[in-house]
Amino acid sequence: MSSKKTIAIVDYGVGNLGSLIKAFKQSAAGLDVDVILTEESTIIQQAHGLVLPGQGAFKTGMGGLHKRGLVDIIQQKAREDVPMLGICLGPQLFFTESEEFGLTGGLNILPGRVVHFPPLAEHEKVPHMGWNAITPAVEGQWQNSIFETIPPGASMYFVHSYIMVPGNKEHIFATTQYGGHTFCSVVRKGNIYGCQFHPEKSGPTGLRIIKSYIDSLM
Repeated sequence: MSSKKTIAIVDYGVGNLGSLIKAFKQSAAGLDVDVILTEESTIIQQAHGLVLPGQGAFKTGMGGLHKRGLVDIIQQKAREDVPMLGICLGPQLFFTESEEFGLTGGLNILPGRVVHFPPLAEHEKVPHMGWNAITPAVEGQWQNSIFETIPPGASMYFVHSYIMVPGNKEHIFATTQYGGHTFCSVVRKGNIYGCQFHPEKSGPTGLRIIKSYIDSLM
């Protein structure tokens, strides 16, 4: 390992990570940071920051983490409050369990469940796909966070059929409205953040979240 700060993007066999890796490396350009895509527990153990991306089914995601022996180390990093960013499927895996394709246990970093969208307004469909606004769950709560430079109501790119339902409302960091429902679109617990949307696919505003996350390690 080098003496630089290291961000480990966890590869657990779920999703195309090309655009995410590119976004992180571009955002880290000029900084004393190494961005490493890895499934090695030793690299994750030594990392200063952890990114848990992913797309697809919760059960498949947890299976990939178990297969690679990464569950314990991610839980340990969370207990240590190491800066962590979950994206799309990633933050769903933070929760206690998911009902997708049968009840499946998660990382249990955050109490709560992942559930299917409830019945939507007639003209809306699942998956929720495309641009939608994120708003602070509590006014002013984005101050002194990696969302500090993001304007309330900024549009982000979503692709998902299941939503996060935190057991502790204090972990709800942003909400989004779709199909007549308001759902949790960002979670936060200390230095652990989770975005239901894809910041790497959300234009310059989304890239600011990634850059702010990287800057928080420096």
